[in-house]
Amino acid sequence: MIHFREPLENVDRPQMEAGVVIVGGGPAGMACALRLAQLIDEHNAAHPDAPLSKEGILVLEKSREPGQHCLSGALLDPRALRELLPDFEKEAPLDAKVTKESVWFLTEKGQHRFPIVPPPLRDHGNYVISINKFVQWLAQKVEEAGITVFTGFAGSELLWADGRRGPETARVTGIRTDDKGVDKEGRPKSNFEPGYDLRAKITILAEGTRGNCARQLIQRLSLEDPNHAQTYGQGIKELWEIPSGRIAKGEVRYTLGYPLNSREYGGSWIYGISDTLISIGYVTGLDYQDPRTDPHHVFQSFKEHPFARRILEGGRMIRYGAKSLPYGGWLTIPRIYGNGWMLLGDSAGFLNAQRLKGIHLAMKSGMLAAETAFRAMLSGDSSAAALSAWKTAVNDSWIRDELWRVRNFHQAFEHNLLEGMISSAIQQVSRGGNLGPDSGNRAGHLRMQPLDLIGPPDLSSTQTIGNARGDGQLTFDRLTDVFHSGTRHDEDQPCHLVVQDLNICTQRCTHEYGNPCRYFCPAAVYEMIEAEGGAGSELRINFTNCVHCKACDIMDPYQIINWVPPEGGGGPNYDGM
Repeated sequence: MIHFREPLENVDRPQMEAGVVIVGGGPAGMACALRLAQLIDEHNAAHPDAPLSKEGILVLEKSREPGQHCLSGALLDPRALRELLPDFEKEAPLDAKVTKESVWFLTEKGQHRFPIVPPPLRDHGNYVISINKFVQWLAQKVEEAGITVFTGFAGSELLWADGRRGPETARVTGIRTDDKGVDKEGRPKSNFEPGYDLRAKITILAEGTRGNCARQLIQRLSLEDPNHAQTYGQGIKELWEIPSGRIAKGEVRYTLGYPLNSREYGGSWIYGISDTLISIGYVTGLDYQDPRTDPHHVFQSFKEHPFARRILEGGRMIRYGAKSLPYGGWLTIPRIYGNGWMLLGDSAGFLNAQRLKGIHLAMKSGMLAAETAFRAMLSGDSSAAALSAWKTAVNDSWIRDELWRVRNFHQAFEHNLLEGMISSAIQQVSRGGNLGPDSGNRAGHLRMQPLDLIGPPDLSSTQTIGNARGDGQLTFDRLTDVFHSGTRHDEDQPCHLVVQDLNICTQRCTHEYGNPCRYFCPAAVYEMIEAEGGAGSELRINFTNCVHCKACDIMDPYQIINWVPPEGGGGPNYDGM
C-alpha cells in the first residue's frame, strides 16, 4: 500500500512572525535576499535614527546545504551579477570564461557544423560555472550580510487570510514548513517535529521550476492564461572527466537534431570546465506527442553518436542530475504579484529558451523583487496595489527587453524543426514577432497522443522499453545514474509523489498511453508490476529514487500526480554540478 505525504491535522504548530520570507535558496532567492540586505544597509547608513532590522528576513531552502538541489548547464551571463556585486570576478567561483563556441546539426551517423554561430548562442563574455558552487557562494554572501538562511526546511503550503479567493482579494500571510519525523504510515515518530507557521508580511516564492507552493498559488488564484500555458523541458546532465585535448577550457558546443525526430524539440550542450572536465547534457521538450518518448534514453543515445563518443570515450562519468525548466517564454509568465506575495525566477518562467539561459534572469528578477519588498517595508503596505510595482519594474527592465524578442521562439517549433527554424529566423528580424499574431501555447501534456493514434513503437533512439541497460562505460541505466546523483531520502516517510487516483494508472493509462511515467521519469521512480494473484498490473512508486526534476508533475497526461516536498533535507546532492 502506498502512503502519501499529507499535513497532519490537529497539530499544535510553532508560530513565528517575519517581515519577508523567501521560499527557495537558488539564484533568484539568494539574489533577492542579498539585494534586500544591501538596501537595508544603505537605508540604515542614511537614516541612523530610523534603522530597519534584518532579523525578520528569512530564506527557506529545502536541501541540506545551499545549492545541493540546484542544477543547470551551467553557463552564466554575468549581467545581473555585475549589477549585484560589481567586483564579482575577484571572488566568485567561475570555472572558465567562454572563448570558443560552435553549433552542430546531427543526423543518425553524421554531423554538420553551422557556418556561423547564431547570435543568440554567441557566448563570449559568459562563464562556465558550477551552479552548486555558485549558489553556495551566494548563500555565504547572504549570511555575511546578516540574513538568516534556514536549510532543510521545505515550504509545505501557503498560509492564507480569510476572504474571497481571487488575485485581487485573497491574501497570502506566510508559509508552513514541512513536518519532520513522520513515518511511512503517516504517524508521528519519536523524533517528530511539527512544521512552523511562518507569518510574513511578504512571501516571495523562488522555488525553481514547478515549485510546490508556486503551483498551489497559480492554481488557486487562476494566475496562468490557459491560452498561453507554461511549457517545460527536461534537462539531463552529467559531469565527465575526459582525456586532455578533446574540449578546451571555455569551449562551448551545441547540437540539435538526432536523436530527436523532426517533430520533437530539444538539443545538447557540451561545456569545457577545464582541459579534462566537461559538462554534457541534453534537454528534451516536454511537449512531445508520443507517450513512449524517453528523455533519459534520448541522452544515452546522444552519447553513442560519433560526435559525442569521440569526446567521451576513455573518460569517466562522475556526476548525474535531471531538472525541468520553463520553456514558454514571456507570453506564458503568470501574474507575478498579489496581496502579500511575489513570484520570481523559474517559478515564474523567467528563462530565455533561445539562449538556453536563465540564471541571470532569475537573479535580476530577485533583485527587482527585493527593491519592491524594501519599499513595502518602508511604507508598511504589502497589498497587491503596492506590490504591483514589482511587475512594473520587470516591464521597465532588460528582463522584458530580452524576453520580448523571443516571446514566440519555443512556440515556433510546435509542428516540426524546419518550420521552427524558419519562424525563428523571421523573429530575429521582426524583434520576436510572427508574420501575424503572437502564438498561443497549450500545456505540454495536452499534446501527448494516445497509443492508438500513434501506432506501434518505431524503436527509434527516442524510445526505449522499460529501464534499458547501459554499457556501464558510455551509457548508463537509470538506477546507476540515480546513484551518481547522490540522492538520499529517509525510506520511513510518506511518499511525496501524490497520485490522486491509482485506478487511472492501472486501468485507463495502461491502455490509453502505456504508462508514460515509466519513460519521462529519469530516475526509475515509477514501475508497473504484476499484482498479487495475477489481477493485472499495479503501480509501484520508488520515491526514494526521486531527483526532484518535477517531470511527473508536469507531463502526466491526466494531471493526477502532484509532486510535494519530502521531508526537508532529502533529495539529490548535486555537489560540483
